[in-house]
Amino acid sequence: MQTIPEFFEKSVAAFPNNVYMLEKTTDVFNGTSYSQTRDLVGNFAAGLLSLGVKKGDRVALLSEGRNAWIISELGILYCGAINVPMSVKLAEPEEIRYRIAHSGCRMAIVSERQAQKVRDVRKDLPALELLILIDGNADSSNGEISFTEVMTKGKEFLASNPKAVADSCKAIQPTDPANICYTSGTTAAPKGIVLSHNNYVSNVLQSYTLMDIPPDYTTLAILPWDHAFAHTACIYCMMGKGASLASIQLGKTGMETLKNIPINIRENRPHLLMSVPALATNFRKNIEKGIRDKGAVINGLFKHALHISYKYNNDGYNKGKGLTFIYKPLIALYDKILFSKIREGFGGRLEFFIGGGALLDIELQRFFYAIGMPMFQGYGLTEASPVISSNSKAKHKLGSSGVLVKNMDLKICDDKGNALPIGEKGEIVVRGENVMLGYWDNPEASAESLRDGWLFTGDLGYMDADGFLYVLGRFKSLLIGDDGEKYSPEGIEEAFIAQSEYIDQCMLHNNQDPYTICLLVPNKEAIKRHLTHKHLTADTDEGIKEALHIIDKELQHYKGHGHYRNMFPQRWLPAAVGILPEAFTEDNHMMNSTMKMVRGKINAAYKDRIESLYTAEGKDFYGKENMKAMKDLLSSR
Repeated sequence: MQTIPEFFEKSVAAFPNNVYMLEKTTDVFNGTSYSQTRDLVGNFAAGLLSLGVKKGDRVALLSEGRNAWIISELGILYCGAINVPMSVKLAEPEEIRYRIAHSGCRMAIVSERQAQKVRDVRKDLPALELLILIDGNADSSNGEISFTEVMTKGKEFLASNPKAVADSCKAIQPTDPANICYTSGTTAAPKGIVLSHNNYVSNVLQSYTLMDIPPDYTTLAILPWDHAFAHTACIYCMMGKGASLASIQLGKTGMETLKNIPINIRENRPHLLMSVPALATNFRKNIEKGIRDKGAVINGLFKHALHISYKYNNDGYNKGKGLTFIYKPLIALYDKILFSKIREGFGGRLEFFIGGGALLDIELQRFFYAIGMPMFQGYGLTEASPVISSNSKAKHKLGSSGVLVKNMDLKICDDKGNALPIGEKGEIVVRGENVMLGYWDNPEASAESLRDGWLFTGDLGYMDADGFLYVLGRFKSLLIGDDGEKYSPEGIEEAFIAQSEYIDQCMLHNNQDPYTICLLVPNKEAIKRHLTHKHLTADTDEGIKEALHIIDKELQHYKGHGHYRNMFPQRWLPAAVGILPEAFTEDNHMMNSTMKMVRGKINAAYKDRIESLYTAEGKDFYGKENMKAMKDLLSSR
């Protein structure tokens, strides 16, 4: 068992001159070595100690990913204090206030862009003594101090107390809390997941049993750094192997920062990337758009190349089996003239993605596998620090969530907690040193999730005979047919979105109703492009009917004699579809900060629309409600 400071110190000793942090604040990425990072962390920790931070104190961290994020977290941990990382996507004042108040933070470290969020609720946080501003102007008269000044205080403190930080580290136990990570709170008040130093270190070592990370590897951390997956798989997994971690260049606005991602990927040339389905889908759509822009010939060639590659690759583990070996020379040609050019757009060194956060549609996995940048699906949750399983280059089966990390137990249980045999579906339950300590100040929730050392994940899945885990969705998200059959909507929803350029978002609904219905948000730009190709416009009934027709046609692929007819049981597919005129977003509270749908809020917001889809008129896909919704969508800015 180790503390995070001990884990980091070992890497500093083994890789002192390797670059750990890469940051671009001007026109190039500048590197900071492991030993340099250690010095910065030591100064910042000393600064916090000089300000009175003690073991067990909670300190909030609200900032975009950057070098100062890592220095802040490690500095907090070196003091024996507990970091409370928060998502920069939190927008409502109550979301910020609740987390800081509930965890009892004495201080908050904030970036200039996020500072006002805390200032706005500070009057309701009497226990919050100090704001530390990473950048921007600190108002010392209002209990604020700059990051630079904390570093200066740290140097002065070490001059007279040279062993202070080392003594602080010695007092930390591996089982002491390191982080309190709050859930999104989509169905109730957010829960603070308490993860210990040993939880993190154990999970990093468990992750290494799935794949190795050479010390010359680099990744670009494109997920929010408070995100459990990015936190462990980027910050700590790279740290333990002497590898490098780059942050996205901050733009003047959030949109400008997003636009920097593809630029930074080409500049940084990462060897691996962590992704989630929403990002993966955007990557694919941008690739396909780039191919379409090159003309009909190249687009047709690309589609044929994918078709051949899918046949040859099968599900990865059985690649090139049987007669498909005959495609190998053709695939080599396609790789040289097409796929390699796409990979150059990702820097040319990308070995693979690791996908986490939610279910990743198998067709999306096949797409990236075909172009030579496999997206290996993994599975985990914050309560498990978070990695539980993953596919890898050495062992993978597309469609699965991979094999289990070692030094962890897993069982599939029925609704009474009894273990089920291989192949049977039930709740995924795990036990290991990566399992959380519990929920902060919430013994009831802790007792519900942790039973006899086992973590009941609330996820539905099964193990196959080859040792691969299949995750089917959340128990709480299961739909229930009128005959009582329960099934997960998530795989269907992901397939609709990933396999159609005309569908942006969708949510299935069935609560013991006669049939399943679907609320669907079309991709406005793709629809308009289709109408232009058909010489139609969105301001005529003919154009709107054609827009609906192309969506209807896409959904028919899953029925009758369609291409995807065997992907899902027909009785699970929607019998009625309601077009929506606006997207699910964080602003309308229908998406949470991890880009997952908040089903309860969507159901409440569209209660009347859902009810109408269970009427004869509502079941008519070309009825007046869908006509109006499509018209409103296409005419919106």
